[in-house]
Formats: sequence, structure tokens, C-alpha cells
Amino acid sequence: MMKRTRQIPAGRIVSAVLIHVVLIIFAILIIYPLLYVMGSAFSPSSSLQGIGINPFPQNPTLIQFERLFNTTNYKVWYTNTLTIALMVSCATLVITSTAAYIFSRFKFMLRKQMMIAFLVFQIFPSFVGMVAIYVLLLRIGGLDTKWGLALVYIAGNIPYNTWLVKSYMDSIPKSFDEAARIDGASNFTTYRRIILPIAKPILTFLIITSFLGPWMDFIIPRMVLRSEKQLTLAVGLFQLIDGRTANNYTMFAAGALLVAIPFVFLFLIGQKSLLTALGAAGVKE
Repeated sequence: MMKRTRQIPAGRIVSAVLIHVVLIIFAILIIYPLLYVMGSAFSPSSSLQGIGINPFPQNPTLIQFERLFNTTNYKVWYTNTLTIALMVSCATLVITSTAAYIFSRFKFMLRKQMMIAFLVFQIFPSFVGMVAIYVLLLRIGGLDTKWGLALVYIAGNIPYNTWLVKSYMDSIPKSFDEAARIDGASNFTTYRRIILPIAKPILTFLIITSFLGPWMDFIIPRMVLRSEKQLTLAVGLFQLIDGRTANNYTMFAAGALLVAIPFVFLFLIGQKSLLTALGAAGVKE
């Protein structure tokens, strides 16, 4: 007996083809600029005029990386940014997770009003308060310092991230807390031994976003940092292409390529943590 082959409707075929065409176009639009930056980083030319449409150079070389490390303070910029990012991510994790646990599990005076105030503070963009930030840092001696810039990021991370982590902790059954208290555990022990392990996915997301913020920001570091030895990567790399006579675009591409290393590393950690959390929750692919 001959098996009947199932015919796919023509409309479904056309729809699938159109979807794949659109996805391919978007993939090209996203991937091509990345390939162009990678090709520029390994180009022997010091300007974009020597690079054609083909993103891959004919004679790849590491001369742009040599120029980057020998003629600029790139290592200092990289170290400063890494230090600030670590300070911000660690402080944000401790402060935000603690505050979220308190707002999620305890009842106290002005609790609701404080949470609403967090939302109100988050409405206004950070550059609205740049004058106030500058004056405050000037008063406490935080201008042109790494800890002063980190303090600005930490303060800006608290309102939204407290709401984010609190919403996740609200989904954790309070029966876990009650069972821990029956066994004699204190509030701190419950928070450390029960709540934090369960909230690992959202805390991992919090660490990643807090760490990546200082790598991409330009406006606030430009205002706070002044001396060459305190600059971050965003401000330092901007100097390479600042002005009409600047001719360092390929060297800028080399520096931008090295900036992607922490992003890839954190992406792999985030993927592993998410899969571990899903596995612990019993979610199968």
C-alpha cells in the first residue's frame, strides 16, 4: 500500500519563507557590523579609508593592538573599568538583595511609601540629576575617583533592582520561612540558607546587569572623571576618534573588540547558572 503524503498548504509555505527571509535579513544587518569591527581591528590600515565593503582584511595583522597598548593608556582604562564594575556589582548585590528581602518579608512603618518613592525616583533619567551629582561628589571629595563614580552607579541601581528582586522573592512561599523558624533558624539564617539559593537566577541577572553598566556608560564618567589615570574605557576610547582629524578608527575597533571579552564571559556564566536553576526546578528541555 502506498502511503499518502501530507500536503502542506501553500499559504503556510509562503508564510514560512517570508519569515525566514526576514530573519536572514535581520541576521545580516546585525552580524555584518560586528564582522566589520573585527576586520577593522586586524587591518594594517590606520583609517577606514583602507577598508572596503569586505569586512575581512587581505593581510590581517596585530599592529592595531600593538598601537593600542603602546601609544595609549588602554591597560589603565581597562583596569579602572574592571575595578568600578566589580565594586558596583558586589555592592549592588548585597544592598539590593538585603533590601528586597526586608521589603518582601517584613511589615514596618512607611514600607509602602518607600516602595512608591523607589518608583518615583526611577521615572527621572540619570542625567536630570547630573548637577546635583556633581555638587554632592564635590562636597565629599568623590570627583575624579573610582569610588565616587561607583557610588553614583550603586545609588542608581538600588530603586529598580530592589523592586525587581522583591517581586521574585514574593513568589517564594513564606511557608519556607515558617518551617525554618520552627527548626530554630533566625531571620538572617533563613535569608542566607533558603532565600538566596532559591533566588539565584534573579541574583545572577542582577550581577550581570550591574557589572556591564560601567562598561557601556559614557555620560556620567565623562562628568565625574578628569585625569587620564582615572578614565574608563568608554571615555578613553572616545578620545581616539574625537575630532575631525582623528585617524584611529581601526585602533578604536581593536579596543572595542577587547571590551567584548567580559561580555562573553558573563554570558557563559549566566547561561550556565540559568540551566542549573532550571534543572534544579525540574524543567526539562
